[in-house]
Amino acid sequence: LWSTLGTMFTEVLVAIVIGGVIYFLVQKRRSQVLKTKDGWWGVGAPPDGEEDISVRPFKISTSDEELEDLYRRIDQTRPVASLEDSQFHYGFNSQCLQKVVSYWRNDFDWRKQVDKLNQYPHFKTNIEGIDVHYMHIKPQRVPQGSAVIPLIMVHGWPGSFYEFFGIIPLLTEPSDPGDCVFEVVCPSIPGYGFSEAPHKKGFDTVCAARIFIKLMKRLGFQHFYAQGGDWGWQVTTNMAQLEPKMVTGLHLNFASVTMGGLIVTLSIMFGRHFPKPFGFTDLDIQRLYPFMDKLVVESIKESGYMHIQATKPDTAGRGLNDSPVGLAAYILEKFSTATNFDFRNLEDGGLTRKFSLDDLLTNIMIYWTSGCIVSSMRFYKENVGHGLAPPHTKIPVVVPTGFACFPNEVMHMPKLWVQQKYHNLVSYTLMARGGHFAAMEEPQLLAEDIHKFVRTVEKKTKTQ
Repeated sequence: LWSTLGTMFTEVLVAIVIGGVIYFLVQKRRSQVLKTKDGWWGVGAPPDGEEDISVRPFKISTSDEELEDLYRRIDQTRPVASLEDSQFHYGFNSQCLQKVVSYWRNDFDWRKQVDKLNQYPHFKTNIEGIDVHYMHIKPQRVPQGSAVIPLIMVHGWPGSFYEFFGIIPLLTEPSDPGDCVFEVVCPSIPGYGFSEAPHKKGFDTVCAARIFIKLMKRLGFQHFYAQGGDWGWQVTTNMAQLEPKMVTGLHLNFASVTMGGLIVTLSIMFGRHFPKPFGFTDLDIQRLYPFMDKLVVESIKESGYMHIQATKPDTAGRGLNDSPVGLAAYILEKFSTATNFDFRNLEDGGLTRKFSLDDLLTNIMIYWTSGCIVSSMRFYKENVGHGLAPPHTKIPVVVPTGFACFPNEVMHMPKLWVQQKYHNLVSYTLMARGGHFAAMEEPQLLAEDIHKFVRTVEKKTKTQ
């Protein structure tokens, strides 16, 4: 009995301390806002005169010359044997890579995929000196009495706008009468895919957020929802920090927090033994402890690419820009491990358990044909290479936020941790399955959670 009472007293005390600290921090941060200045990322100095705000249709294309060059480079690759019994623990297994490359060279139909990519309308417009590519998909049918809700969806690395192809029809043409109907904008982050790369140093997620806000304004939207994972999480978060009155709601399937925060530190120290005061679930305990093994050691194992890209992206990137096989190995290894850490134990990396080779190679071809691998890697240099805690990391997000917690995400975020940054957390959903590339891996689950979140926010907005 005394032991039970002692445990209860401890949990109550910890909860009171946490609540007091949270209240203090919220009050302290409430007045903080993220500010930014216009930039110019084109070549040389900005020209005199008015900015070109025209929107131009864009179509993805290919040619015999492009494919012949690709095949020649694939044919000249020099295979390297993997170690015995190494699976994906040393990186992309060489035997598996040869099978992927053989399919790419002999069976993959890039022209067919180009036609697929062009099934949605593509556009380009010049913002701050660079051409920004985006897809803009409007619903074909809108049920009577339904309002069309604008939604911008932002990808990450090593993904692209193609990550959203499977989820777009679930948002623009929902089958459930109670679901929302969305008008979806999917841009390519500058330096990715068919968006022009910045020509100057310093282009980080805040700059991308500012450009995408300008894009949405240019398209005539005064209010919209935003969704993102990976770098898309940070870009859309910055959008909500820059324009909280424009961003009606923010939906995320990835997030990160400052590990040095007091609440996070306390939860790490005591959460395993006193989970209730911190709201920790069984999944939280399973994914976080033992802490050194689950978060620290695993992070070191799987973040080598980030150290390279945050320091000397141009060096490694140059080799990937010349070798399609090297590019595929570098990118596809992430689609294995980041989908499920257990896939490292498989000879084929589990690649086709969640994705088709056609989809994976289409994403690779977007990087290859646009020649964007170096500029996409530089995004890490601009965001991580100058310190882990830029000013925007200390500013809370006050817009309504929904978080989809996928069980195999590379970095697990308990609800308490998410709330430290997102003070108006409307929904936090423990998803049934899925990992880092949620929109591509589990489009149905992600779409359902977006619908649920937006319905909740819309209902609250109407009753206020």
